Amino acid sequence: MKFIDEVSIDVKAGDGGNGLSSFRRLKNIPKGGPDGGDGGHGGNIIFRSVNNLNTLSQFRFQRKFEAQNGKRGGSQNKTGSDGADLIIDVPCGTLIYDLEANIPLADLINHEEELLLCNGGKGGLGNLRYKSSTNRSPTKFTEGKEGEGLSLRLELRLLADIGLLGKPNAGKSSLVRAVSSAKPKVADYAFTTLNPSLGVVDYSNNSSFVISDIPGLIAGASKGVGLGIQFLKHLSRTRVIVQIVDIYDKSSEEIIEEIEELNLEIREYDSSLVKKVMWLALNKIDLIDDQDLEDLINELKVQYEGLLNIYCISAAKKVGTQQLMREIGTFMESSDE
Repeated sequence: MKFIDEVSIDVKAGDGGNGLSSFRRLKNIPKGGPDGGDGGHGGNIIFRSVNNLNTLSQFRFQRKFEAQNGKRGGSQNKTGSDGADLIIDVPCGTLIYDLEANIPLADLINHEEELLLCNGGKGGLGNLRYKSSTNRSPTKFTEGKEGEGLSLRLELRLLADIGLLGKPNAGKSSLVRAVSSAKPKVADYAFTTLNPSLGVVDYSNNSSFVISDIPGLIAGASKGVGLGIQFLKHLSRTRVIVQIVDIYDKSSEEIIEEIEELNLEIREYDSSLVKKVMWLALNKIDLIDDQDLEDLINELKVQYEGLLNIYCISAAKKVGTQQLMREIGTFMESSDE
């Protein structure tokens, strides 16, 4: 299924049904009084967030949504039936914006959270409503009101506790595979990950968290270069950002430069993201010498003055990955207290 995280759609609630102008026609009452009923109300537009969706791809081919109109009133003072509400399901984490005013209307986060966004039109009045002491046979009736309509922009921001960030082919998808049941596509070339993937990590008997890898960033991503920019927004809901850096066949200067590049792209895209908890995972440690790794860690500790939690892993060999997940889980539990 194609991953889509932003769409524009038009929605319209149902119109109210018209009232009816009619009169009783009975054999014994040749000039019966008015008996026209009211029209039914139009259906509402309701958005509902559900946790079994993780993309907006259902809006790829349908961009207009209309609730059912109310029915016309009937004779014998019968009210027309109301139009059915239209419930539109979206993934949890969907932001809804008024497209024309560019203002946020809702942020649907919880499972089965509902938002009534457009009210259906009220039904018109039948002529019985206009009967009075001075007008015993009114013919007047009113038409139903038009239902509300909006042009909307839907934006999905994935609900993940942990966001994995790194350059293409740094090993983010491999780490998700190593620590969860998710199976993102992985191969040995840049831009393997074209879409974010989510995995659930069970780090103790009764505890878990959601981890997501973001398509690889390249220099200039915050200005629209490469694939990563359109997915950086998914980091906004994460509690911890783990930077994954491939350290194989690189000097310490190159590794520090890569870390700084990632920090720069995050900062230039959204300065509030740099305030999140940042961890660093040095990947592919199975391919380098132990002494070289120790020297690198010491240099990074000096460079960042203890501000980064540094972990050494091999996502492909599953070395250190479970320890990293346990550490993340312990941190999240302590931050909840």
